[in-house]
Amino acid sequence: MWRSILKYGVIAGLAAAAGMWATLLAFDGGMPHGPAGMALGYLGMLVALVAVPVGIRRHRDVDRGGVIGFWPAFGMGLGISAVAGVFYVLSWELAQATVVADFASHYAAATVEDARKGGADEATLAALDAQMASFKLWYANPLFRLPMTFAEIFPVGVLVSLLSALVLRKPRALPSR
Repeated sequence: MWRSILKYGVIAGLAAAAGMWATLLAFDGGMPHGPAGMALGYLGMLVALVAVPVGIRRHRDVDRGGVIGFWPAFGMGLGISAVAGVFYVLSWELAQATVVADFASHYAAATVEDARKGGADEATLAALDAQMASFKLWYANPLFRLPMTFAEIFPVGVLVSLLSALVLRKPRALPSR
C-alpha cells in the first residue's frame, strides 16, 4: 500500500506542478488574480488528483482482490494527497525562486486595486492596505508560507479521497476487467 501511495502521490504531485508551471508560463510569470485565477488553479488540482481514485482502484483490484473498505480507501487517498501536496509546495517554492518575482507584493497590490475598483472608501482601503502589509511580512516567513501553500491543495485532496472511498468501497463500482 505504501508503495502505491508514493507512486500515485508522485504522479499527482508532478501533474499539479506541471499545471502550476503551465499557468505561470502562460501568464508570463504571474498568476491570474481573482475568481478566474482561483478556478484555473483548483481545476488544475482536480485534474492532478485524478490519481487518487486511480490509485485506490488499482490497490483494490490488484492488491486486495477487488475489495476495499471505506477507511483503508480513504486513508490511501489521504496519503496520495499528502504526497501530492508536498510536491505542490516544493514546486511553488521553486517557482518563487525562479519565475514569480515577489508574489506577496503583487497579490497585495491587486487586492487593494480590486477593492478600489469595487468602490471601497478611503478608510476601508487604508485598513486593507495595512492588512496586506502584514500579509507580506507573514508570507516572507517559510513557516507561514509552506503550510499555507499545502493548505491550498490538501483540502481538495481530502474531498477527492472522501468521494473516491465512498464510491470504490463497492466492488461493483468501476470493476476490473
